[in-house]
Order: sequence, then C-alpha cells, then structure tokens
Amino acid sequence: MNTISIEKFIEDIPKAELHLHIEGTFEPELMFTIAKRNNKKIDYASVEALKRAYQFNNLQEFLDIYYAGANVLIEEQDFYDLTWAYLTKVHEQNVVHVEIFFDPQTHTDRGISFETVINGIYRALDDGQQQLGISFKLIMSFLRHLDEASAFNTLEQALPYKEWISGVGLDSSEIGNPPSKFERVFAKALEEGFATVAHAGEEGPSAYIWEALKLLKVTRIDHGNRCLDDEELVEQLVKLQIPLTVCPLSNLELKVVPDLKNHPIAKMMNKGLLVTVNSDDPAYFGGYMNENYLGIAQALDLSKQQIITLVKNSFKASWLSDKEKNAMIAKLDTYFQHN
Repeated sequence: MNTISIEKFIEDIPKAELHLHIEGTFEPELMFTIAKRNNKKIDYASVEALKRAYQFNNLQEFLDIYYAGANVLIEEQDFYDLTWAYLTKVHEQNVVHVEIFFDPQTHTDRGISFETVINGIYRALDDGQQQLGISFKLIMSFLRHLDEASAFNTLEQALPYKEWISGVGLDSSEIGNPPSKFERVFAKALEEGFATVAHAGEEGPSAYIWEALKLLKVTRIDHGNRCLDDEELVEQLVKLQIPLTVCPLSNLELKVVPDLKNHPIAKMMNKGLLVTVNSDDPAYFGGYMNENYLGIAQALDLSKQQIITLVKNSFKASWLSDKEKNAMIAKLDTYFQHN
C-alpha cells in the first residue's frame, strides 16, 4: 500500500456534500463584486473588514451577518455566480456530488421573485453537471424563525419547479422553533412528492430530533450532534440508519464544540451512527470539504479507514440511485486499496 500523507489522501478522494447552504458560500470578494454591480452598500469598508466580522459566538450572530450578505443578491445572474463559484471551488477539492440547500424566503421577503432565485441556482448546477461532472440535488429550506403561513406560501411557489427540487428542509434559528411548528407544511410537502430533511439537535435539544423523525418524517437529520444526549434516540437512529449530516468547522465556529478535539463525530461512528462530513456555510466558517475532513482527521487522529468510511457514508446517505451509490463505493474501495 502506498503511504501518502493524510492531507493528500483527503484531497484526492471523490466526495459528496449533503449539507451546504448556497447563501453560506458567499465569499467576501464576490459579495463586494456583486454589491458594486447592483449598487448595493455593504456595511464594511473592505473585504478584510468583512472577513474580520466572521467571528461568531453563536448561531444567531452568524445568521445576522448571513442575511445581511444575502441582501446584495438581486438578479438571476447573481444567484448563478454565487452557485458557480461554489461549484468551481469544490470541483478543485474532488467533490463529485452535491445536495445543496437554498433559502427562498431570504430573497422573496426582499421582493426578489422565487423564479429569479431558482433559475440562477439551477442553471449553474446544470452547467456544473455538464462542464465539471458534479451531479446534484436541490433542497428548498423553510426558515424556521418565520411562521407556518410563510412556509406554506413558499411551498406553493415551489410546485411549478418540482422537477428541479428533490426535497424540502428546515433551517435558521433553532432554539424556540421546534420541528412541530412545521408539521402540517411538511405533510403537504410529502404529499407533493418531496423528500424531507431538517436541521435538528445543533443548538436545540435531542427532543427536536425526535420531532423531526416522528412529525416531519425526515430521511436525514442535518447536524444531529445532540442525539448523543439520548441513548434511546441513538439506538433508533442506528436501527433505521438515518443519516446525520455533521459539520465540524461550523460546530467549532458557532461554539457547538469548544475545540475540534471535543468533536463527537468519532464517538458517533463508534456507536454505529451513519454520520457524514459537510461544510454547512464554508465562506463563513473557514473551510470547504477538504478543510473539514482534515480538521477532524488531525484533531481526532482519524485513520484512513475511518475517513473512507465517512466518505462512503455520504454516498450511502445521498439521494443518488442505488446503482450510482454502489459505483461510487466500489471506486472508494479501490482508492483505499491503493493509498
């Protein structure tokens, strides 16, 4: 077996990303470019000043700056450029499949049409598949700090684009906004044929994960760190092999963990949970996929076998067909044997 470094090993693995907010890939340089193009003012004097503001004590502090950044996105081309920048970046990191979130309410509440948002994002994803070989699924997220009526309205706007949208999700401020608040809108989404996922157990309690499973009928839990507080829940997640889309650098930056050495992902793997590695909002949290893998590999002293297991989990947890999953897993086995 070739003994390449862990860095090189991670860089060269073909990977899938399942927990990525496209608005969270907005790098400061692109934000300034688009703001200038649209004559929108940013509250920071320079790219450097904006980068310095990316220091957060909790989820809400991050969300405040995330929504402020999104304000400069106005035209279809802006959403295309945002998505294309992400795809070219992850293509360099050997990401071959992405399942990404977009937050229409962040934009429609500002008077931007649903059509403008999705056309720009989808066109870039389609180009990414043709030109970069990155397959994709698109997930529409409801903002949980808004009311159920707003979510229903957004679902209505999504119906003409059912061929483009694979599933619906739930994100934004978790505490005080339990999954149960959206039980009826998720029931309607399921009825319309969408798959369902939800952020749960990041800052919120393990009870929110139970609600997401029982009331929203989710096929995946986004984050899910707090499942470890409830042994019965862990057993259920293991038994059903419900994937958890874990985001290490996000957890570090938002103080969900004080240090990557305290990150629970290895413990989760040891318990038999189907955990995956993702970047969440990489422009804000200091790293895309390779940085997330490398961060936990070094902090937790993960073996190459553990890393390959995490990458395989991402394909297993994806919405690719069984045939596509099996082909990727075979490719990963071959990669591991040779490295």
